[in-house]
Amino acid sequence: MNLSQLGTPSGPMIRVHGGYANRMYRLDTDQGSFAVKELNLVDRRTTYHLEDVFRFEQAAFAAGIPMPEPISAGDQTLVHRWVEGNKLPEAPVSAAYAFEIGEILARIHALDVEWTDAEIEEPVARDWPELAERAKATGQPWADELASQVETFLAIAQFVDTCERPGPVVLTHRDIQPWNLLARGGRPVVLDWELSGLLDLSSELGSTALSIAKGPGFDDIKPAIFRSVLDGYVAAGGALPPSGPSWFVFMIGGWLGHTRWNILRCLDGVEASTGPELALSHESVRNGLRGLPDMFGRLPQLEALTQVRCGR
Repeated sequence: MNLSQLGTPSGPMIRVHGGYANRMYRLDTDQGSFAVKELNLVDRRTTYHLEDVFRFEQAAFAAGIPMPEPISAGDQTLVHRWVEGNKLPEAPVSAAYAFEIGEILARIHALDVEWTDAEIEEPVARDWPELAERAKATGQPWADELASQVETFLAIAQFVDTCERPGPVVLTHRDIQPWNLLARGGRPVVLDWELSGLLDLSSELGSTALSIAKGPGFDDIKPAIFRSVLDGYVAAGGALPPSGPSWFVFMIGGWLGHTRWNILRCLDGVEASTGPELALSHESVRNGLRGLPDMFGRLPQLEALTQVRCGR
């Protein structure tokens, strides 16, 4: 990485651990502090469209979206001004914070930015029986758990492949989750825009609202917080899509793909030079094997969150 344009370093870059897909560093120079993200391009499930992402980020920052200032984008790196803030706990946020997230989403969706790369959605992988056999043969610590959930994961894959998306499609962040948010003065700051792209509106709203309206699992969902996101979206000029399971299909599909990707990394059994550490991949697999079946089984309950607000 050539980072000479950022000024004279006051010390070495410091690794910031915990990334679930990429690697982050902090660099302090005579021109300030910067977040340098090294993107994993080796075994990603989807392609990063860095030029489009950077242009989108610039437009969002210029429009006053609370986010780190985008500085540069290279072949494998994204650089932003470092932003201080408090990480969100694994708990429902306040109603005011949720309302502002909804407003931010509406403002993002109103941006007029050209997006040159339309991502082609491929069929969902159905190789869960083979993965379970490989996990057992290689002695993975979660092999029995995977084997017991193969039929459920096949059913989830079928749901993701066949669920109807009513539209409209919007250009958006696509990953506003607690780990991509900070609280600064009690207000949101939106991080990690590299997954930005086109997405069905209902999926963006459902994924975002659910993630900040619950605790670590699905036993503590606060409907009022979920609806506060939607209230903020409408207050800022957004129009809500029809209620239905499509509000959660992107979240489920993304989690399914992320779990499978980490299973493959664990099956390789080596510490890769990019992406998350092997121990974090094992943790992600365990979370997926336990959390995905739980979420899938609660779809009627989750859909009710959207029906109450949309008045269906």
